[in-house]
Parts: sequence; structure tokens; C-alpha cells
Amino acid sequence: MPVDPSNVLLAVFVAFIVVALTLDLGVFHREAHVVRPREALGWSIAWIALALIFGAGVFVVRGSDDGVAYLTGYLIEKSLSVDTVFVFSLIFGAFAVPRELQHRVLFWGVFGALVLRLVMIVAGSALIDRYAWILYLFGAFLVFTGIRMATQKEDARHPEDNVLVRLARRAIPVTSDYEGSRFFTRREVGGRLVRAATPLFLVLLTVELSDLVFAVDSIPAIFAVTTDPFLVFTSNAFAILGLRALYFLFAEARDRFEYLKYGLAAVLVFVGAKMLLVIVGVKIPALASLAVVVLLIVASLAWSVMKTRGHTAPEAESDRAAGIPPGPQPEAPDAQP
Repeated sequence: MPVDPSNVLLAVFVAFIVVALTLDLGVFHREAHVVRPREALGWSIAWIALALIFGAGVFVVRGSDDGVAYLTGYLIEKSLSVDTVFVFSLIFGAFAVPRELQHRVLFWGVFGALVLRLVMIVAGSALIDRYAWILYLFGAFLVFTGIRMATQKEDARHPEDNVLVRLARRAIPVTSDYEGSRFFTRREVGGRLVRAATPLFLVLLTVELSDLVFAVDSIPAIFAVTTDPFLVFTSNAFAILGLRALYFLFAEARDRFEYLKYGLAAVLVFVGAKMLLVIVGVKIPALASLAVVVLLIVASLAWSVMKTRGHTAPEAESDRAAGIPPGPQPEAPDAQP
């Protein structure tokens, strides 16, 4: 019985995710440590290279149309994940998470995001197969989201005060201090030991909630490129797998990407309009869509770099004024979960 090459590609992808996550937490980051920019850059390059190698496999096995769709979806998701990085930075700052513990939170956050997005993609694909007009709702939603992103002023956000965290505090005891890299520990309450969550668990809940909010934007954006669940999930997953490295690379450089949000907003409006134009019989070719997405992102990045050239991040300015030299912070002893 002949083997479907697409099934082989899917099996390779699933095996890769399992091996990559196992090696990540069990070997490369077994001990908690501060991830420095050079290490983050190396991991970012590695994840992008792996995503492109897999994309080359899609080109070979499934043809150029699917290859372009995968690459476009990956680029869109990768670009939108930069905004997610800045939100993660706010979360870690609000909870005062030690830098050496941030990778552990992001690892399990990525794991949860993969599972959650797989469920959303399967459900979305099933709905589209049954009700094709949902794509037009996705298109209108993306146009609205893009316009809102470009025009909305940033306000003070308090991620540590979201409803999920409040419910968790009511449901289970929460310690006041971090317990190394533990999400749960035991505390004596009323003369007996009870299981209690640490603040690190609340951080994980907040990270998962934030990713869910971003998934509501990013997944419809990839459905604008292709409705093939395999392409939607793999392009999405590779962008998520590289999210941790991207965080440690860009989290402290938010001011350097001040105008990126306009490029991301334009991408959302474009892919939403692409969906809606199908109603009047206009179909934008896949290569043209990829070119437009690349142009919008590159232009917004270039604009940001030119406008912020010579600027110093506020954190660096305050450290310099206080006489604090740059470099890694002291590492906390690792604790097993």
C-alpha cells in the first residue's frame, strides 16, 4: 500500500516537536539561567533555519502553491509574535519574575499554546468546511482588528490583575514568594500540609491567556492564506517554537520597534481585505500576497530603526545613571518541580 508523502511530512513534524521540546527543557535548559542576547540570537537563527528547511520540504512534497502558503503563513505569524513578546515583557515585569525563571514559564507557555492552537485550528477548519461564509467574517474581523491596532493608544495594562489570576487565587492557596522554578509547593495551613501554587503558576496562567488573545487574531490571518489545517498549524507552530528565543532577543528593545505595530496593522488589514475581495471575484495570487506582507513588515522595521537610531532604552539609561554595569544577573539555585 503506497504511503502518502503528506502523512510522512506530518509524522516528521510531530516527531520533531516532541524531540525539540524534550531536548530544550531536559538538556539545553535543564538548569535555570539568564538567557543572554547572544544565546537568544543563536536560538532564533536556529528556529528560523529549521522552519525554512521544513518549508523546503513542503515545496518538494506538496508543490509550490502549498510551499508559498506555508511561508506566507509563517511570516505573518512570526511578525505578529513580536507584539506578543512585548506583552510577555509586561507580564514578567508586573509579577517581578526573576530572569533566570522566565525561560521555564515560556517553555510551558509554548507547550500550552501549541495544544490550544491545534484545537482552535481543527475547530476553525471544521467550521469553514461546513460554513464557507465564515471566512468573510474572519476577513471583516481582521480589517477591524488592523484598524484598531493602528489607531488605539497604548494604555496602562495590569496583566497581574486579570480574571483568570483572580479566580486562581480564590480556588487554591498561593504563596507570596517564588519557590525556585516550582509551579506548586506544599504549605502548612491549619496544622496540615496543603498543595499551594507559587506566583510562577499565576504567571503561566497569564501567559497562556495572553497567547489565547493573540491567537484570535493570528489564526484567522493564516486562514486568509490557506484553509489547509496542516499548513495552518505547521506554519503557526514553527513561529511559536521560536517565540522564547525571540522574547529574550527583543523584550528589552520595545522602544526600537515603535512603528512595527503599523506594519502589523497593515498586514492584518491586507489579509482581511484579501478574504473580502473574493466576494466580488477578485483573488490575489499567493506570490503577490507574500510580497506585500514582506514589504509591509520590512518597511515598518526600517522606519522604526531610522526613527529610533541613537536612542537608548529607558532601562539602560536608568541602569547607567545608577552606576549598574550591563551583564547577567546572579543566578538563583535551580529547584525541581
